[in-house]
Amino acid sequence: MAKRDYYEVLGVEKTADEATIKKAYRKLAMQFHPDKNPDNKAAEEKFKEASEAYEILSDKDKRPLYDQYGHAGIENQFGAGGFSWDNFSHRGDLNDIFGDSFGNIFESLFGGGFGGRSQRSSNRGEDLQIELSLTLKEIANGTEKTIKIGTKEACDKCGGSGSADGQSETCTQCRGTGQIRQVRQSLFGQMQTVGECPSCRGEGKIIKNKCPKCYGEGRMGKVKEISVKIPAGVEEGQYIRMRGQGNVGPRNGSRGDILVLIHEKQDEVFERDGNNIILEYPVSFSQAVLGDEIIVPTLSGSVKMKIPSGTQCGRLFRLKGQGIQGLNSYSKGDQIVRAIVVTPSKLSKEETELYTRLKEFDHKREMKPGKGFLSKLKEYFS
Repeated sequence: MAKRDYYEVLGVEKTADEATIKKAYRKLAMQFHPDKNPDNKAAEEKFKEASEAYEILSDKDKRPLYDQYGHAGIENQFGAGGFSWDNFSHRGDLNDIFGDSFGNIFESLFGGGFGGRSQRSSNRGEDLQIELSLTLKEIANGTEKTIKIGTKEACDKCGGSGSADGQSETCTQCRGTGQIRQVRQSLFGQMQTVGECPSCRGEGKIIKNKCPKCYGEGRMGKVKEISVKIPAGVEEGQYIRMRGQGNVGPRNGSRGDILVLIHEKQDEVFERDGNNIILEYPVSFSQAVLGDEIIVPTLSGSVKMKIPSGTQCGRLFRLKGQGIQGLNSYSKGDQIVRAIVVTPSKLSKEETELYTRLKEFDHKREMKPGKGFLSKLKEYFS
């Protein structure tokens, strides 16, 4: 099967800059990360494909070779078997993407190394996933939540051993190793494979007299409370890995993890833009024309803000440091206030007369169209 174009894989143009390529990879990495798609080989392959494309397109030496010669230009960059995780040189970028507070992507894929996926113990407990919805205020400053979750804990009758009398026997099929070797003939000669022992399921021992409470599994269901610390600056779709907090494994096996998936609740007042927040604030005609001092809500309370005379509808004001604290950072974003000049819909007789008089002055002013709000907002942040 022919390899796909790397630009197509990441969904970017060939003229894309470094920031655009990293942003595209970040989106795909978050979507197809194996921790978010357990036991999904297709998602794992897409994650690997995106990582291979990012390895080439983010490298100032490899990308020109690929642009000029295609896949043939960079085939010597990888081993005989093609791209492997040993070739991935952007571990630091993944730390930027997922953050130090989140599950280490390489540990989840390779057991902490680059030499391939490590074999996990067959009686390791399952990972659990929970979803947590946070307000913008909680995200801005970080918070701590107490959550109830159903887990599997060690059986209190057998102490987690699964045995009613505490006794077990060495598996006769694998002789206690938990693995069996099989040799078969192929066109290339004898091939040897090592797999889990079917008799003891990789544990190396067999329980004859099973615990009557847990039926030999060594664990039972239980609801427990966990405390989750949420760092400031998290985003929708990110997750926090709580190591060793998931299900205990069968018969005193090691614990799995808990993955806390983050959701952002929509705020009724503010809109988030990265670490900045945007607020639309209504201003009357008289305030816009003559100027005024207004009280503006922020995530940490209310502050005074001056509206200068002659303020136009859509004008942007910056409140420094009133935004969201960056993830793993002490710096804060800003709050952008957009002044919205409100047109009154109901007028008294006296107001109608005043606006009628003002209309005469408006006819003397030259009105011209200008840039829209979005373009102004982009300029403001550039």
